[in-house]
Amino acid sequence: MHRLEDAWRSPLRALLLPFGLLFGLLGYVRRLFYRYGLLESTKLPVPVVIVGNITAGGSGKTPLVMALSKALSERGLHPGIVSRGYGGKASRPISVEESSRPEDVGDEPILLRKTGFPVWVGRKRGQAAQKLLDAHPECDILIGDDGLQHYALCRDFEIAVIDASRGLGNGLLLPAGPLREPPGRLKQVNAIVLNGGDFPTENLAPAFGMRLSGNRFINIDRPGISANAADFSGKSIHAIAGIGNPGRFFTHLYTLGLQFTPHPFPDHHPYKAEDLEFENCDIILMTEKDAIKCRGFAPGKCWFLQVEAQVDPGLAELILKTLGMTNGS
Repeated sequence: MHRLEDAWRSPLRALLLPFGLLFGLLGYVRRLFYRYGLLESTKLPVPVVIVGNITAGGSGKTPLVMALSKALSERGLHPGIVSRGYGGKASRPISVEESSRPEDVGDEPILLRKTGFPVWVGRKRGQAAQKLLDAHPECDILIGDDGLQHYALCRDFEIAVIDASRGLGNGLLLPAGPLREPPGRLKQVNAIVLNGGDFPTENLAPAFGMRLSGNRFINIDRPGISANAADFSGKSIHAIAGIGNPGRFFTHLYTLGLQFTPHPFPDHHPYKAEDLEFENCDIILMTEKDAIKCRGFAPGKCWFLQVEAQVDPGLAELILKTLGMTNGS
């Protein structure tokens, strides 16, 4: 991905432009097939809220799903969460439990399970969603994580998340740029969530702000022990991040006053013990998503930053209003 991102910023993107046009054409035809019933789309008996993005890489979708499920629960609803389970090897729909392994269900679904709400994963998300409803008939609304382009599942409300620090990149479609769908897609969603800053949204869907906050670190080997940045003063620190935008995590650490050596890894990187071997290292910091894959072999000097998404409450209100569920029913 890093080499491709370099190409997006260089004149080489002109060579990839024809492939981007072809990608866009195929995507357009695919959407038409779903619109006119030539490809089957699953309609569920409860409303479905889809959280996704139109760019490749991470934008903050999973923290938003966690915050949104909590917000809807506080308003009287009973959410369930459906995910593709990227990185997991499960071939059929499966429930995510506290004992689930990232190699089976993916890393992000295990984070989502921490909400306490039912989480099911599956390559065919319509089937996974139906299995969730069969197992949890109390669920009256479903949230789909990273499903904006998964048109096989009907949706009642769409949210596009934008990493404000990256925006839409060079504005070109894959592989010439980072876009999964044309920028005009942002006019068709019900809401846009801006993660960590501003982005021009005139003539687009209603926009809402989101930021990730957190200043406590949890020890991976001993989860009952926490620390703050001041506790690491004078230590030799290394930081790793295997997420869509590692720079966002490193910037967060800098704002906490930490000095460290950064080590970016690809998104969903399957960590091994040797990935955590650094010379002159007292402390290793990482995201909670990284920590999930490092449990069992991470040494006692490894800590993850506990963060929470702070989302404009107007987003949940808009969802309820659009779905006609203003009283949580």
